[in-house]
Amino acid sequence: MPGMESMGQAMIVEDWGLIKYADGYERQMQCVGKVAAGAKDHLILCEHPPAITLGRMTNQASLLYQPKDIEERAVTITTVDRGGDVTLHAPGQLVVYPIFNLNNHGKDLRIYMQMLEEVAVDLLKNFGILAISIPGQRGVFVGPDKIISIGVGVRKWVTYHGLGINVNTDLSLFDLIKPCGLNVRMTSMQKLKGHAVLIKDVKTKAVEQFQKYFQ
Repeated sequence: MPGMESMGQAMIVEDWGLIKYADGYERQMQCVGKVAAGAKDHLILCEHPPAITLGRMTNQASLLYQPKDIEERAVTITTVDRGGDVTLHAPGQLVVYPIFNLNNHGKDLRIYMQMLEEVAVDLLKNFGILAISIPGQRGVFVGPDKIISIGVGVRKWVTYHGLGINVNTDLSLFDLIKPCGLNVRMTSMQKLKGHAVLIKDVKTKAVEQFQKYFQ
């Protein structure tokens, strides 16, 4: 699936495969510029090497180790222009970046965030996982454990950043942080199902759900 680009009626879907976080951010910004200039919405799928990102609301106490100690584990740390606190990306986590023009989707950021959570809940339902959103806590949970993190940025009403879906993620990496600044454990589809889940299947269902909600 890497390298895939499909032209749908309402959005362009691209799979960037495994890409360094900084390179992915640069390409996101290029997409934001295109969509702001009138191009179709873009839906980006990718994975990142281990990377911790610090959102606009990050509390430094959310990093549980000194940055130099974290980086010695080959985990990059980057300050980013999205909402929320600290989160972590790693191989086995499907990252979805919707580059959507909200002028065409109600121009309401609160409703957009709610729709992202609905997409995530429905996505997991396809794999027999019952997940919920919790009022006041952005993201998606299975019981008390968090499985999908959500954080977005907006420029000229065009969205970027998005969702981190723990498919087969190494959950021990989350011991480096307080995910989203919360006292919460992270889980994954692999942990809940008891076996690895094909990430290509999750990508397929993710595209279907986004087309259902945003077409």
